[in-house]
Amino acid sequence: MSEEILSAAHDRGDKGTGVDSPDEPRRRQFVKTSLAAGFAAAAAPINVRAVIQTDAADLVAGDIRIPVAHGYQMPGYRAQPAPQSTTGANLPTILVVHEIFGVHEHIRDVCRRFAKVGYLAIAPDLFARHGNAAAVADMNTLVREVVSRASDSEVLADLDATASWAASHGGDAARQGVTGFCWGGRITWLYAAHQPKLKAAVAWYGRLVGEATANQPMHPIDVVSQLRVPVLGLYGGADSGIPVETVERMKQALAAAPAPGSESQFVIYPGASHAFFADYRPSYQEASALDGWSRCLDWFAKHGLSAN
Repeated sequence: MSEEILSAAHDRGDKGTGVDSPDEPRRRQFVKTSLAAGFAAAAAPINVRAVIQTDAADLVAGDIRIPVAHGYQMPGYRAQPAPQSTTGANLPTILVVHEIFGVHEHIRDVCRRFAKVGYLAIAPDLFARHGNAAAVADMNTLVREVVSRASDSEVLADLDATASWAASHGGDAARQGVTGFCWGGRITWLYAAHQPKLKAAVAWYGRLVGEATANQPMHPIDVVSQLRVPVLGLYGGADSGIPVETVERMKQALAAAPAPGSESQFVIYPGASHAFFADYRPSYQEASALDGWSRCLDWFAKHGLSAN
């Protein structure tokens, strides 16, 4: 297992004439409101200047329903290349595991980004049984009333159902990977230890250690010996919620684990805080995010998930 430390600093700056027309303030407010639409209420304020908008041209993209346990139809979002731009079948598949905000516009956009480079990407709403995470404005209420109710066992089973749905809707069952952000980053590690059919996993700043609870009996550091695929961990060196010390503990545990767990790698971005990939949040750091995205795609391609 190796680690790479990169520097990442970027100043976006402003461009333009510096002279506003009389209607400019109103136009700016309209643009801000339009860009903010579709993002989770608890994620405010939205960093509209940095929001990436990936169109759905040449894609099949939209909401879906995924059959899971007890007859429940779990909502989700799917994006894949349109039939005219590909065979439309046997596509490499990426399961996209959302943050605590659920399947809001950022996660849908990430799915479209994967689809643009040839993947079938699916983001199941793993909180939907317990409430609409995107509609809850208060962070404490969101965690207490929605997020904490989703047990690890339920989530892993729902991801299995999502993988099955993908395999019967144009995806290649033999080429599946998983990636996740924050809450979803932790789940990515757990799913990499749960599902033997995976090819690879990429975890973005997911918590690695923690206290055991009824709904979260184990954490990533507890399952390193059970990893079925190598995981790429993308973490911020200035993440106060996930101290680098916990990353070091995870590295040591992985080094002592059997392959493929021992083949996992970390990239730590000094100066990057939590959620550095989330372009809609003030924490966004473009240089780190772009580098991480490139490494994510390379990691999947390296491990048999090439979309070309």
